[in-house]
Amino acid sequence: MPFPLTETMHQVMTPEGKIIGEVPLLSAEQLVKLYRWMVLGRAFSDRMVALQRQGRMGTFSALNGQEATSVGLAAPLQQKDWLAGSYREILSYLVKGVPMQAIMKLYRGYVSDDYSAEAHCLPIQIVLATQLPHMVGIAMALKYDRQPQVAVGVCGDGATSEGDFNEALNFAGVFKAPVVFVVQNNGWAISVPRSKQTAAQYIAHRGPAFGMPGYLVDGNDLFAVYKVVCDCVERARAGEGPALIEAITYRLGAHTTADDPKRYRPASDLTEWGKRDPILRFRAFLFDQHILSEKDNDVLHEEVTTEIEQAINRLEALPPQDCAQVYDLVYSELTPQLKAQRAQIMRELGRE
Repeated sequence: MPFPLTETMHQVMTPEGKIIGEVPLLSAEQLVKLYRWMVLGRAFSDRMVALQRQGRMGTFSALNGQEATSVGLAAPLQQKDWLAGSYREILSYLVKGVPMQAIMKLYRGYVSDDYSAEAHCLPIQIVLATQLPHMVGIAMALKYDRQPQVAVGVCGDGATSEGDFNEALNFAGVFKAPVVFVVQNNGWAISVPRSKQTAAQYIAHRGPAFGMPGYLVDGNDLFAVYKVVCDCVERARAGEGPALIEAITYRLGAHTTADDPKRYRPASDLTEWGKRDPILRFRAFLFDQHILSEKDNDVLHEEVTTEIEQAINRLEALPPQDCAQVYDLVYSELTPQLKAQRAQIMRELGRE
């Protein structure tokens, strides 16, 4: 059997930040940069939730608790490698090079044209798993053109119940597309636990069924995620085909700002997973290795806060989104119904 089932979870750091595995070869500067991304992700998520509560931002999906996987899956990628994820992967997009303001504009309702093409990221997908066939398509295009890049498609555990997920894996396995699939298994598809989505022990076990290796990784361990993604990306880049990675993590916050997790999630789970906080784990390692001091940490947090507030100020200084623009971007010629809708909006705006 070429792809044996994964039973061992890859882990480099314990929840206390102690090293038990092989640490990736990264400089102290690189390690601090990865930590900064994690801190920025948590602060950005908290600030976006606060803005939504104040009526200054649209519905938002917090990423608290998933910072290690989000950073670890994006950091190993080269500039021209492709990435596509869902609303939970905004931090991965920031690491890949998408401007913070572009993310904010999306949730503010702007039709944005500054979504950096240089970052090689598809727009954030809301519909579950539909980004994965797209990434297989991009991977096949790279293969046809004999390009050295790879594609990485990311989704949550809930998306693995969709046909698109399985169809993407099947096509990639048959044609050995240079694509890596990453599942952020945070335990919940809104209010549906993973145990009610599949009878399989692990989602990663689906990999061998589709002709690719499946890896299980501690999603709150930045080093473990980084190492496994590096290996799978280089494997795909070398022409050895796709891989499936399941990162076991936990959603510390609500599914979105429209959700109340207290109605379905036991408080004991939150307490237990809080002890495995990925940021506290990595910070403990940096402190133990004397790579980061308490003072350095305080300065870093202040810098992150300033960066986010400056982005908010720039966002709120923009003129309001032109409501009519949405009608100009899809059809070369509007249908009669859309013409009527556009005319109604123009009348209500006093712009007939």
